[in-house]
Amino acid sequence: MQATAYTYDPDSRSGQVLLDDGTPVPFDAPAFDAGGLLLLRPGQRVRVETEGEGGARRITLVTLQTF
Repeated sequence: MQATAYTYDPDSRSGQVLLDDGTPVPFDAPAFDAGGLLLLRPGQRVRVETEGEGGARRITLVTLQTF
């Protein structure tokens, strides 16, 4: 699934992405670390993997969107 980086805190390696429908979804350090990224800037397009549904949805991977 694609999203846009919304917030990122380099100290905690966590933040939020905005899904294409505008829904903000938080991610934690393990999801960030799983993608192998060093930095994330607001506005970057990212690819995310999630598990769960609705309010229980959580991001398990954040990585850069490549074509």
